[in-house]
Amino acid sequence: MAAKRDYYEILCVAREATVEELKKSYRKLAVKFHPDKNPGDKEAEEKFKELGEAYDVLSDAEKRAAYDRFGHAAFAQGGAARGGGGFHDPFDIFREVFGAGNGGGMGGIFEQFFGSGGRGERESRQRGSDLRYDMQITLEEAAEGVEKEIDITKLEACAGCKGTGAEAGSRVVSCQTCNGRGQVVSSRGFFQVAQTCPRCRGSGQSVERPCPKCRGESRVEQNVRIKFKIPAGVDDGSKMRIPGNGEAGIRSGPRGDLYVVIHIKEHEVFEREAENLFCEVAVNFATAALGGDVRVPTIEGPASLKLPAGTQSGTVFKLRGKGMPVYNSSARGDLMARIIVAVPQKLTPEQRKKLEEFAELMGDELPEQSKGVLERVKEFFHG
Repeated sequence: MAAKRDYYEILCVAREATVEELKKSYRKLAVKFHPDKNPGDKEAEEKFKELGEAYDVLSDAEKRAAYDRFGHAAFAQGGAARGGGGFHDPFDIFREVFGAGNGGGMGGIFEQFFGSGGRGERESRQRGSDLRYDMQITLEEAAEGVEKEIDITKLEACAGCKGTGAEAGSRVVSCQTCNGRGQVVSSRGFFQVAQTCPRCRGSGQSVERPCPKCRGESRVEQNVRIKFKIPAGVDDGSKMRIPGNGEAGIRSGPRGDLYVVIHIKEHEVFEREAENLFCEVAVNFATAALGGDVRVPTIEGPASLKLPAGTQSGTVFKLRGKGMPVYNSSARGDLMARIIVAVPQKLTPEQRKKLEEFAELMGDELPEQSKGVLERVKEFFHG
């Protein structure tokens, strides 16, 4: 058996290619080698399948990581890194990338000129749609990981016909609108355009007596509760794939997936940059001048920081390992605590007296680190 070609080589991209670069290259090559553009060309058909397999792996972050580490062995039978489900149908991937069947755009154009996509549209069993759900969580939940439960309304397999679309005892017959071809042809000027049959949706089949509950659609809208875990370390904009929780397929076809997009609420104390956190810590003048222990907020609770004597306002201290957990890793980021020396707005008579005594003792003396600033100011005004 010939050795399998490198997936990056098949898609004509570099190993560091972005998802958009992968999609762009796949679009170009898939159109070139599509079986409907190369009828009877076995070599083109094999290249089309090869492209679908390569794109299926490299467009999925988890599969791509496994492939980069183990190569084709990651997906061999019994391989440790093998994921569930294997590779998708290359025609399904083609329709997914071009958006076929989703209301026009590029998909509509390719359906018209490629017809049924080789075979996929002629199958009565069709994959259900993927769904998106936007969820807002707190920074604390993102740091610890959390289990969530959501209610969504989606198309589920009809219980009355068990997803077949047919009443009990009813036969499946050839669609009368397209005569079983799955397509209807219309003339547009000099062109004849083939489109998916609106009655059977490309399957070429219909049922004698549709299920009265779903009216032959094989699916009905239902409210469904889904429980899932959000792992620690997710960032704002992270997209989680929950396989098989999208809409049910047509006539018992495979289910779509649910994609949960994470949005993290703005925090009143911390700002986040990747795995690092930033906060401000207010200290009084005496502590900044004399040094001492101060309490610093962290995402896990208060921590102690020993300030050296003479700490200036704006000084940043790094607390290692007190930031956010790194997604899918045991590592953690750091916390950057910026010291703000708070000047009291109200003084008691005794405090004022002591401060005046201190000012008398200081005279015009400035801290060493402030002298350079004063000299620059003098030069600015006096040239």
